[in-house]
Parts: sequence; C-alpha cells; structure tokens
Amino acid sequence: MPTPAVSFEVFPPKTVDAAFRLWDTAQALAPLAPRFFSVTYGAGGTTRDLSQDAAAVLHRTSGLPVSAHLTCVDASVAETMAQAEAFRAAGVRDIVALRGDPPAGDTRFTPHPEGFDSSVALIEALSLAGGFNIRVGAYPDSHPDAASQHANVQYLKRKFDAGACEAITQFFFEPESFLRFRDLCAAAGIDAPIVPGILPITNWASARRFAERCGTKIPAWLDEAYRAAARDGREDLLSTTLCTELCSTLVDEGVDSLHFYTLNRPDLTRDVCRALGITPQSALSNVA
Repeated sequence: MPTPAVSFEVFPPKTVDAAFRLWDTAQALAPLAPRFFSVTYGAGGTTRDLSQDAAAVLHRTSGLPVSAHLTCVDASVAETMAQAEAFRAAGVRDIVALRGDPPAGDTRFTPHPEGFDSSVALIEALSLAGGFNIRVGAYPDSHPDAASQHANVQYLKRKFDAGACEAITQFFFEPESFLRFRDLCAAAGIDAPIVPGILPITNWASARRFAERCGTKIPAWLDEAYRAAARDGREDLLSTTLCTELCSTLVDEGVDSLHFYTLNRPDLTRDVCRALGITPQSALSNVA
C-alpha cells in the first residue's frame, strides 16, 4: 500500500493548559512530516485572535507550513482582509477560506452588513490580493444549506474557479461517502485535489453530536459497534481499527493525501498514521 501524505488540524488554546496540549500535539505529530498544520477557530469567529496568534507562533517555532482558517463571519471586508494580511506578515501564506459557522444561538449564516456574503467572494478577494495558497472546504455528505448534492458539487466548482487550489472535506464515517463525492466532482469537471478529512474518534458521543450539527451521515452500525465496545472497555481499540480501515480503503482507491482533525489529541491520530506506514522522520525541537 502506498504511504499517503498527511496534514493535521488543531485549534487555538483558550487556557494555559490548552496551550500545552496544542504544543504537545505539534510535538507529537510534526515528526510525521505533515504537509501542513491547519489552525481553526470557533463558531462565529469566537477565537479569531487566538487563531491568528496560534498560527503565527506554530509557524515560527516549528518552521512547519501552517494553513490558517479565515471566515466571513461577523467581520467587514476590510477587517477580514486585514486578518489575511496579518497572517501574511507572520509568514503564514496558506489560508483555508470558509464561509464559517454562524455564532452560537443562530441557525443560519447572516452576512455582516459590510462583509463578504459567501466563501466564493472571500476566495476571489484573496486571489486578487495575490500571494496566498487558498484551500477550501468540501462536503461529501452535502452541505446542510445546499439544495441538493448537485448544487453542493457545483458550489465547490465555483470555489475552484474563484482561485482555490485544493479542497479539504468535512469528515465522514464510510469511504463510499468520499468516493461517490469524488466521482461526482470529476464528472463536474473538477480536477483540483480534494483531500479527505478524517476524524479519529476519541469519544463517540461527542463525535456523533458533531456529525449531527454538520450534516454528516451516521451509519446505524456505528452506534451498535460503540455500544458493544463500551461494554468491553474497547472503545480506543475500535476507534483505531475503524480509522485505520477507513484510511487504508481510501489509499487503496487512489487517495494520496489525508487530513486529520486531531482535536488537539494526537495519540489516536499518531497510532493510525503509524499503522498506515507513516513513520517519524525528525523531531520538533524548537517548540517550548
């Protein structure tokens, strides 16, 4: 089996303890030679400033590529582009451009009166500014706001046409979800890289709630599998096995890159990577 390239998503710390978890995650995963670390931020832009700081510090201290999230939520065009320029000044030129989730308590995205009305508009502005490597989100099980899977795929095509170079998908539980989506994208004329997003399940109840919020299909067999595993105290073993099998199937189907949502908990991600033949190459010596 070919060895895939990998990348890892982390989120910015809100506390001192969380800061240590972030740096421990980077320390644990950097030796696996990721293509990049991506740094997300919370719904409604709640950790926007923390994300900027974390992305800059992670890039500076590790020397590794960092891809910073940037959304349209609760900010004017000027504020959003100023954020992009702040990333550029910090040496972070890779951007994951997203519409973003609505603030807590809101069910639908409402554009800022002076802000971007969509991810496509944001991508166009970043592309016009020049000098950014733009990644975008993609949704194998269709975006909750999309009228249909066809509309979902066509909107992704618009993102690429606007200047994106690569897409990272929302997580999914069965390989067929991604493979069907990949085929639909190819049929629509999309030939840019689409990287599957992988969620190693550290807690099934939390992962299930996350899936419900973002429209990811939840197979009934997974509920039963985790109920049985809980009775035997084997949830970690089940998670490692399922995630490794998912990734192995994708690689067998020609996928050459995987993006892991680590939730700042590196152990399961590292175990899966090693099972896939991804071995440590160097230490991350500068992280303090």
